[in-house]
Amino acid sequence: MDDISPGPAYRIVTARLVLRCWEPADAPLLKAAVDKNREHLRPWMPWANTQPDPLAVVVNRLRLFRGQFDLDRDFTYGIFDPGQTQVLGGSGLHARVGEGGIEIGYWIDEDHINYGLATEAAGALTRVAFEVHDLDRVEIHCEPVNVRSAAVPRKLGFSHEATLRRRAETSEGVPRDTMIWTLFAGEYPASPAAQVPLEAFDVLGRRIL
Repeated sequence: MDDISPGPAYRIVTARLVLRCWEPADAPLLKAAVDKNREHLRPWMPWANTQPDPLAVVVNRLRLFRGQFDLDRDFTYGIFDPGQTQVLGGSGLHARVGEGGIEIGYWIDEDHINYGLATEAAGALTRVAFEVHDLDRVEIHCEPVNVRSAAVPRKLGFSHEATLRRRAETSEGVPRDTMIWTLFAGEYPASPAAQVPLEAFDVLGRRIL
């Protein structure tokens, strides 16, 4: 048992949420959440424009997410209520910002915004990024006009490094600006993110944080 890696964190329990690796069996819950939130997400999430997807497509997408998770390539999490009967959103640790870093993305169900759940989820994943994955840098990217999203890294102690002009696209394919927020390993211990209470468990259900 000692030769098994302690990570990644397959399940993370915070004060109000369960974040865990998606399973194909979650497809009905995810489809219901995405179908409900399509208009809410469309201004910020280009993939929302292709919704609703058939259930079979959602199943295959979750199989892909699980496969990438198991291969340590990308870590996409569902955000659930404590009883795991409802999808409250989605998040992830995405390896798309270069060596030594990872990007956190997130969305929250429209009925649960303004309760700090995105901050709670992103803070938990920031802890996992530094304490489990031992990374040097965590980034959060968002549109400048998405004030709710931009508030999340600010609350967690990230620094606004830059606003890149016309480097991303809106849901309609129009070039847009994007803000880059960054937290480095040396800054992390003194950040609010380091204080987010959680328990994290590996694939065997062993506590690793």
